[in-house]
Amino acid sequence: MSTYADTSFLVSLYVFDSNSERASQRLRQLSFPLILTPLLEIEIANAFYLRIFRKESSQEQIQASWALFQKDVHVGVFEPRPIGGEIFLHSRQLAMRATARLGIRTPDLIHVASAVVLKTHEFCTFDRKQAIVARSEGLVVRTN
Repeated sequence: MSTYADTSFLVSLYVFDSNSERASQRLRQLSFPLILTPLLEIEIANAFYLRIFRKESSQEQIQASWALFQKDVHVGVFEPRPIGGEIFLHSRQLAMRATARLGIRTPDLIHVASAVVLKTHEFCTFDRKQAIVARSEGLVVRTN
């Protein structure tokens, strides 16, 4: 069985922030490999480099974090999986059920839909709204 960890969780593993300690503790208890979609990879890169823009990390720190992330991808910590039409269809259905109530963002819906369609069991996030939707889809939510 595999785990889907969203951007908030994964970034906290590679760049020190207020959730890093909880993410590290939870990581030891997860099922591997972690699913890696193209959306996750883009969001991780963007989150890393936003830290430079916001003066939260140096260019060197982010380059080191990115290299460590890429090494983990290479050694099999992550299982790259594509995002197909079924995920977008499920995302739209989630939007129709959850967005008016929660105000959840589109990428967050795509993460939850990816976890469901790709048949993961666990979903790791620090995002409260995403956790609510993931639970409503029958996923076991960790770390929120």
